[in-house]
Amino acid sequence: MTTLSVGRAVVAGLVGTAVMTMMMLAAPMMGMPPMPIGEMLGQFLRIGTAAGWAMHVIIGLMLATIYAAFLAGRLPGAPALRGAIYGFAVFLVAQLVVTPMMGGGVFSGGNMSMIEGSLMGHLVYGAIVGAIYGGSAAAQRSPARG
Repeated sequence: MTTLSVGRAVVAGLVGTAVMTMMMLAAPMMGMPPMPIGEMLGQFLRIGTAAGWAMHVIIGLMLATIYAAFLAGRLPGAPALRGAIYGFAVFLVAQLVVTPMMGGGVFSGGNMSMIEGSLMGHLVYGAIVGAIYGGSAAAQRSPARG
């Protein structure tokens, strides 16, 4: 049985979200379209841009906590790989549910640059969350040795 470390989950979520956000803001410098998720969330939820960015951070924290609570000890591989697997699952949910709900269409309406940027961001987010939350699946399941 794994024990949830809320502190590690919060740190993992903050760092993962910060890095993903920096990637999104730098997207135009890498030849990708702008990915202003805070503005998009703020507009969709009618809460304004600043609150949209705050919501983006809250979502990142919630997703990291879900990973830590339910999946960190169940997915195969090293911590960063487990996180990346989770990041891929989050990418799929974002592209199949969230983006269409916000008017962007399934898989960003076929916009390959947006799909690639989203995939890259979610994989990096997940890998960072996994690496920071850490621990091997076997070590988390086995009792501590004294």
